[in-house]
Amino acid sequence: MPVLSGTRKFFAFRPTVLASGLLLAVATAGCSFVDDRSERYVDAKEGDALTLPETADASRFNEVMPIRRINPADASKMYTSDIPQPPDMTSEILEENYVVEELDGRAWLLVNDVPGRIWPAVTGYMNEQGLGVAYDNPQLGLLQSDVANFSMRARALLELSSAPTEATTAEPRAVLQVRIAPGVRRKTTEIQVRKLTSEEGGSWPAELISWRGATDPSTEELSLQKRVLADLGEFLKAREESKSFSRAASGMVSKPLVKLVSEDDRAKAISMDLDYGRAWAEVNRALTESDIAIVDLNRSEGWLFVDFRSADERDPGWFSWFSDKEKPRHTHTVTVDELDGLVQVTAETAESYTGVQGDEDLLTQLFNYLY
Repeated sequence: MPVLSGTRKFFAFRPTVLASGLLLAVATAGCSFVDDRSERYVDAKEGDALTLPETADASRFNEVMPIRRINPADASKMYTSDIPQPPDMTSEILEENYVVEELDGRAWLLVNDVPGRIWPAVTGYMNEQGLGVAYDNPQLGLLQSDVANFSMRARALLELSSAPTEATTAEPRAVLQVRIAPGVRRKTTEIQVRKLTSEEGGSWPAELISWRGATDPSTEELSLQKRVLADLGEFLKAREESKSFSRAASGMVSKPLVKLVSEDDRAKAISMDLDYGRAWAEVNRALTESDIAIVDLNRSEGWLFVDFRSADERDPGWFSWFSDKEKPRHTHTVTVDELDGLVQVTAETAESYTGVQGDEDLLTQLFNYLY
């Protein structure tokens, strides 16, 4: 039977068209198949605290997947579109595990590990470099090498002159001192180094030298410190699978350097046991990492104007298609002050801001990224 031209092709293609249409309809309605539990989260009542048996060791029980705490007094301003995000389980993981950082003429190696595991590895590094360890104090976090003048490898590391000769007995004696301390961020360690030299022809004191006497290094000394720290970082990275633990060095983990000060369960300030320059830099870092825009700042006066509006407040809606990206607004002021040997960070809401984000919300979020 004769068939009109194109008819066979049309009927063969029709099942494909029908199937595609069905898939499109399913995809379009797919959102309705997913149960939206946002309202359940907002309206849920707090359950009773977990009660452990009297014979149980409470120190062995903790939250595997912690739930962010919510102040009941703030529940009235919570909407399903502004549900707090769960804690970032990777917040304790640095983007790079061994980073040499520098600020105000000081340099240190930032390591994503606790001091107790770093101490033995640093000791191994000093032995491998021909420095050895003459004195150490795990509680203070200090390691001090033997005299480096009589080891070719140690001389090269500390940038001493040519290989040891008879004239070496008259040259200044040099040692390397290493300071290991808990970092600002939780479960991190900061390592500093410095080369110490004696007077020409003089002997080296047979004792551990206090780190408190450290002065700001010269440009050449800072360059040497950064090179040694980078070399130490490569050493630690190559041996991170075989780290041991020092029980003595674990004692240096003392009180946190960053604390959240609260009154009546409301954040009032952040206390930082740091010098002003380091505290200012850490606050700037935390604001950047938490995606809080800095509108203006003045380090000498200690204030930062920031935009801390919620995502809903920043969303211009459909009109964003017809306008340029909105510039950040000054909604809150972050103040950094020195007080009684500590640095205190406070927040204040700008008079022009009428949104839902309060001072305590800003301090809490800032603290989460600081520590």
